[in-house]
Amino acid sequence: MRLFCILLAGIFLMTPLDAIAKDDDRARDLGIPFDGATGPLNSITDVKGVEVGHVTLISGEGKLTVGKGPVRTGVTAIMPRGKASADPVFAGWFSLNGNGEMTGTAWIEESGFLEGPVMLTNTSSVGTVRDAVVKWWAKQHKTQQPWVLPVVAETYDGYLSDTHGFHVTEKHAFDALESAKSGRVAEGSVGGGTGMTCFEFKGGIGTASRKLSEKSGGYTVGALVQANFGQRHQLQIAGVPIGKEITEGTYKKRENGSIIIVIATDAPLLAHQLKRLARRAAMGLARTGSVAGNGSGDLFLAFSTANPGAAKAEGLIQATFLPNERMDALFEATVLATEESIINALVAARTMEGRDEHKVLGMPHDRVRDLLKKYNRLEKGDGK
Repeated sequence: MRLFCILLAGIFLMTPLDAIAKDDDRARDLGIPFDGATGPLNSITDVKGVEVGHVTLISGEGKLTVGKGPVRTGVTAIMPRGKASADPVFAGWFSLNGNGEMTGTAWIEESGFLEGPVMLTNTSSVGTVRDAVVKWWAKQHKTQQPWVLPVVAETYDGYLSDTHGFHVTEKHAFDALESAKSGRVAEGSVGGGTGMTCFEFKGGIGTASRKLSEKSGGYTVGALVQANFGQRHQLQIAGVPIGKEITEGTYKKRENGSIIIVIATDAPLLAHQLKRLARRAAMGLARTGSVAGNGSGDLFLAFSTANPGAAKAEGLIQATFLPNERMDALFEATVLATEESIINALVAARTMEGRDEHKVLGMPHDRVRDLLKKYNRLEKGDGK
């Protein structure tokens, strides 16, 4: 295996050359037909103010030695209003299947607000990342209450990584927060998604967006997923049974993965409406073939960047919100952006070998394109 050094978020990594996605490796580049108009970046960062940062840790190969490696893990930070803002956002969350963890959700459910970032990492690193956010947030921002209840969500990367070696440190969480920025978001085997798998292909981070028509308000909905779920035979892309056609490299006897889905929008919505939006992410997940198995932690969070200042502690607060009758277009956008985010994670990820020579194949682009053509689902005009 060829290795080389890259610098990401200030950390040197040793990473397999084929683990790095090319700039143009997104689902639409394969001719996959998706419905709906996207934002300019087709990313969660199309929602103005949202910033994303990754720290990726890849080192070592061969037999697992707990505490030494191999390491295939990381941290992702999502900042609703950017790292310079301490203004909370209206938010809601939903658990489709609860075999997982997303901290801080009790207060979101109670208060209707998300204060601070959303962090994604591996199962064993939730505590470290949570404590790091408390320190970072308390130092950077004055909070309305004398405590911080961070939101940290996880999926399990133990098939490829030394997950019980606790390689994610406080500094890695700090670096993910500090590196958060607007613009294009890296996808695939990066950040919290580094060691994750999806439908028994290599998975990880994926993102997409939808832009509503002016008639529907012109709002933007963005999604970001950490995809680590599914068995191969379940995978469908644009209605094509990809998982039944490509059977090489399967290794699971049962479903035991998870997915975290974060939905952002600039539409003015209240907390209970955002919970409704979070629920609709489940339908985007289902469009890819998932059945949310018993061993899966499928946890979703939605927030709105509208109504700045709505969490002020004093005075009479005024907030605007859409009537429920105008939410259908937002529901559809959430479903479509979630679906495409998952496929983008699959397309961006590369074949990766991890602990004990466990190898997870990247989804073969040419075969996917051929199958789309076979089933008459290739985007018209795609000559590849």
